Amino acid sequence: MANFNSSTQSQIDLGFHALADTTRRAVIARLHQGEAAATELAEPFEMALPSFMKHLKVLEAGGLIITRKEGRKRICSLDQKALARLSGWINEYEKGWQNRLGRMDAMFKEGDET
Repeated sequence: MANFNSSTQSQIDLGFHALADTTRRAVIARLHQGEAAATELAEPFEMALPSFMKHLKVLEAGGLIITRKEGRKRICSLDQKALARLSGWINEYEKGWQNRLGRMDAMFKEGDET
């Protein structure tokens, strides 16, 4: 397994926390199509804009999105590096699971042959 330093682990924790909510996952899915203004991202959700902005702050704290001001608009985009970091963490564990499952499968096949 890869060694993650405490700073990286903290970012991973914040990233998974951000993804734990349905609304925030929907925002990530929308941003896969391209950047968007915060007001545009908020439209599909039945909540006040200040409540929605809290979701954006969690996504930003988790490093999953980047926001910038353009005039009166807040423009949001995905941070691909953060998504890759979370994916890398999952992939490291998946490799271990696949190895264990492969060994277990071999044991069962060996037992069937005897």
